[in-house]
Order: sequence, then C-alpha cells, then structure tokens
Amino acid sequence: MKKSKKDYLREECGVFGISSHEDASALVALGLHALQHRGQEGCGIVSFDGKNFHSEKRQGLVGDHFTEAETLKKLPGTFAIGHNRYSTTGETSLRNIQPFFADLHMGGLSIAHNGNLTNALLLRESLVKDGAIFRTTSDTETIVQLIAKSKRQKFIDKLIDAIFQIKGGYALVLMTNKKLVGVRDPFGIRPLIIGKLKNSYIFASETCALDIVGASFVREVENGEIVVIENSKLTSLKPFPKQKSRPCVFEYIYFARPDSLIAGKCAYEYRKELGVELAKETDLEADLVVPVPDSGVPAALGYAEQSKKKFELGLIRNHYVGRTFIEPSQNIRSLGVKLKLSSTKSIIKNKSIILIDDSLVRGTTCNKIVKMLYENGAKEVHVRIACPEIKFPDYYGVDMPTKEELLANDKSISSMCKHIQAASLRFLSLDGLYKALTGKSRNSNYPQFSDHYFTGDYPIKPEDSLQGLKIKQLSLLSGKSNN
Repeated sequence: MKKSKKDYLREECGVFGISSHEDASALVALGLHALQHRGQEGCGIVSFDGKNFHSEKRQGLVGDHFTEAETLKKLPGTFAIGHNRYSTTGETSLRNIQPFFADLHMGGLSIAHNGNLTNALLLRESLVKDGAIFRTTSDTETIVQLIAKSKRQKFIDKLIDAIFQIKGGYALVLMTNKKLVGVRDPFGIRPLIIGKLKNSYIFASETCALDIVGASFVREVENGEIVVIENSKLTSLKPFPKQKSRPCVFEYIYFARPDSLIAGKCAYEYRKELGVELAKETDLEADLVVPVPDSGVPAALGYAEQSKKKFELGLIRNHYVGRTFIEPSQNIRSLGVKLKLSSTKSIIKNKSIILIDDSLVRGTTCNKIVKMLYENGAKEVHVRIACPEIKFPDYYGVDMPTKEELLANDKSISSMCKHIQAASLRFLSLDGLYKALTGKSRNSNYPQFSDHYFTGDYPIKPEDSLQGLKIKQLSLLSGKSNN
C-alpha cells in the first residue's frame, strides 16, 4: 500500500547494468521496470557503443519513457547501466536523475548509486574548496569528483581511492569504456546481486530484475567487494578490512519485491514467517485476520495460518490512484486514505478484526484505516505490526521521518494505541524478528542486520554532527536526499 507521504519508509533506488549484449539498453529498461517499486520519481539509462557514451533521462516511470523504440534507438551499444530514482539526497529535478556521466582524463565514466553517504556534505565542502564544480545536489556526484581528483593512474585504483573516503550505505554500478563494475559498501547495507545471461554479466538491486530478462542468479556481491567485468571475465577485489555483514533488515520486511530472493529465500517467505512469529507472541480472540494491502498481506497470511483464524481481504486497494493525483479542495483532501483504500463492508460488519501491517511509522495512515473500519461496521479493531517499534531514523538511503516524528520515539504502546484509536496494539519483538528471518534470537555473536530502526545500533556510528545531517541536507540541498 502506498501510504500517505512521510507515513512510511520510502523505497531507496534501483540499479541495473549489463555487459556484452547487443540489446543492452532494452534489457536495462526491462530490469528497471522490474525494479520500479524502488523508485518512481525518475529513471535513466547510459549506454556505450564502443566509441561513445549515450544518455537518456526522464522524470516519471520507466514504462512511460523507455518502451518506445525511438528512445532505445538513442541508446546504442553492448554495455549499459540504468537507475530508478527515489530521492534521498538532492532535489527532485532532471539534473539529479542518474546514471551520471562524466568525461574524465582517463575517459568516460558513468555511475548509478543506491544508498546514502553520511559524510557527503563534508566531502563536498572539501572538494569545492579544492576547485571542484558540482552540477547536481546529489551525493552520488561526490563519488565522481573523488574519482576524478584521485592521483592514481588506473581506474580501479582511483575507485578504491574514492570509496575509502566515503562512508554510509551504498551499492554502485559503474561503466567505463572497458569495464562494468559493481561495488557494495563494507557492511553490505544496500543490496547488489550478480546475474548472467549467456556471456553477459548483470548487476542489479534484486533478483526480480534477473527474472524479467531471463538471466540466472550467480550470487550476491559481498559486503566490501568490488566486482569487475572486463572482456567477459569476472574479477573480485576486496580492499576493505573484513567486517560482519549488516544488510538492511527492511529489505526483508518491506523494500524487496516479494518474489525477489534474499539469502536463498523469497522475501515473501520471510514476511510470512514474520506473521507466524507475531501470532505466536500476540494472538488473541477475534473473528478475522485482515491485512493492510499490499505490504501487510504475507504477514497476515502467516498470522492466520499460525493462529488458525479466518483470513479475509477486509480492505481493497485502489491501484489507480497515482502519486500525481490532484486534490482540488480541502473536502477532497480530508478523504485521505479512502482515495487509496476501501473496506469490504459486508465482510467486516459486526466482526472483531486483527489488522496486520508490516510497520508503523507516524501512525497517521493507521489511524485513518482503523477509523474507516469502525465507520463501516467493525466491532473491534486490534492492530498487530509485523516488526518492532521504529524509534530511530536512517542515514543510509532510506527516506523516513525524523526521530521526533516517529510515533514510537517518545510514546508507550498504550499511548500509540490511543493515538491510532485501536482496541489494542502489539508489535513483533526484536527476538521474534530474528527468529523469523534467521531461526535464531538476536545476540551479539550472531551476524546482525542493520536493525538500527529498532535498536539505535548503527553499523556506522552517527556522530553529533551526523545527528543533524538530514536537517542540514534539507537546508543546503533544496529539501531531500538523493541516490
């Protein structure tokens, strides 16, 4: 479900790159289409034909721009990379849409980035003082500038020089006139996988992008790994000191498409297990289990199976309300969630309902849904959330409210329950989350996820200056944060 602005964790970005294929740009367009859920503000493709680089960028959806033969004709070549954008740093404008291209002394370079650099502003200020000129407000351009400024001779050495200076969560796909390169941050916070289509290698954010082009899954890019594709051969470099992998837990809970594989299992399976654990911890007497569509459906199925309760689609999502819906008056705006959801009145009437969702951020949307269910005849509405309380913000590429805006930041469960006007409210415990995703409880010895949303345990510790990074980005970089 697309919840109201600022009331859910916004998707990050999607990246896709392919080597040595005569239909490179068309396959990138298909891959980006599969990754559309990761960003809908803009999309772009850069191709290389053996001599020249070609770039096309558009605001909006991939299917609205890159399905036309005329557009793809402008992107010849056997190498191409692409990007779906949801801004987490930088304003929403055509100049911030990726992939970026720069004509450097060593030759052309194109880059696509999913994630967020936590020291981008400090690096940017230093680079500007040193004479760098920035064309965008994106933190991704900082990486390009660092590569350009490096005194090393070989491209890979320049890249290593650059990534040793950046901090944060990132997955990069880069293209030169000879190489296709994938990079994942030292903690593996942001996802990046490798696929293969005959003799062509692919980098992508998720496996669903491989499925749409008929490619096979090879493996994940490891945390802190640089993977180089050149002359149809794969080379792996690991320049960083070895770290425990800390992938973003919300890839499992929410971000990844349900059919994408993560660590050998579909995201859908993990989400059902979250519902199973939730039922084990928080079951109660009720008539129906009802999901908040679409994100709450797998967890609700798991909850219903475990608790042996009836599962019903008590809420129906309107798939035709887009982000550009014009709300012409206060009366229309006040309808709020009803523009996107409606209830199946005859199903929920006089029933006690267990309402399942994947997360609770600010509580605004949940409050409206609970109110709507009561207005349409529900006897009781008990809310169950298939993850722990979100108490801390993110700095690694997820756009979310500030700490002060998070409902669980300073409220008890009883206060939150009163806020959303539910009969009861319960969250999955942190141990329950880990049991669902790994089969084990969370402890210091077991490899952790990036679960700082719930724990405040950041893989890269926020400094005092970093605590205000998001606000500083808002004031200096026109409002949002990009990738």
